[in-house]
Amino acid sequence: MTYEQIASMMEETGLPSAYHHFAEGESPKPPFLLYLSPGENTFSADNRMYFSTKKLNIELYTDVKSPETENEVEQVLKRHNIYYTKNEVWIASEKMYEVLYEMEV
Repeated sequence: MTYEQIASMMEETGLPSAYHHFAEGESPKPPFLLYLSPGENTFSADNRMYFSTKKLNIELYTDVKSPETENEVEQVLKRHNIYYTKNEVWIASEKMYEVLYEMEV
């Protein structure tokens, strides 16, 4: 997926989103999404790269546990046939939940 395709997919969620971070002072109230591509995985043999997939992390931030919002994000990923893993943490200093979706696209 290209950056433009990923950004378009984030828009489908209907939530405010940004790549990596919002500019200082422009962070919206939760819920919102951050997404980033922290690297790539490549398949190669005989000194040739056959294909490469981007790692993609989508971070959902909410101030209360929101299975409904999580479901909305997950439905977008399913519509795009994206397999993901999901983890959740409470960020005490921010008083927010972070639900992390990790995938390759």
